[in-house]
Amino acid sequence: MFKKITTALLFTTASLGFTTMAYADHHGMKKDVVEVAVENGSFTTLVAAVKAAGLVETLQGKGPFTIFAPTDAAFSKLPEGTVEMLLKPENKDKLTAVLTYHVVSGKVMAADVMKVDSAKTLQGQSVMVKADSMGVMINNAKVVKADVKASNGVIHVIDTVLLPKEQS
Repeated sequence: MFKKITTALLFTTASLGFTTMAYADHHGMKKDVVEVAVENGSFTTLVAAVKAAGLVETLQGKGPFTIFAPTDAAFSKLPEGTVEMLLKPENKDKLTAVLTYHVVSGKVMAADVMKVDSAKTLQGQSVMVKADSMGVMINNAKVVKADVKASNGVIHVIDTVLLPKEQS
């Protein structure tokens, strides 16, 4: 029980970093998940990838969506040349698979994470979810900010890009 309370407190504390969006939400200026990511400024690589994959319109749709959003720093951890390779038009299918592996259908808030150990992504594979007193992990990515609300879902900021298993 103590671990669950501690983890919930970590989520609540982490989500306070997005005070601008909390203010916007409170004052009725809701933005969709793409607009929130663009406005934040820490997701330029993610936004460029979403545009290159042609997913902007989809992610601006009704949803709701839960996005595990890797920061620019997370993308910089990938081997050199990986992002550039994925952004090439001939690799659009691979890029789409990587991006949709970061999206879960529905609005999964931090409190809901305590009740699951995996979540099926729009890409088709599941991500593993582990919550303990140290925080929340999605596969090998740590959630560094949680419950960033948008009009059509929620964003959880992660420190590592999630890569789906290769399909044969």
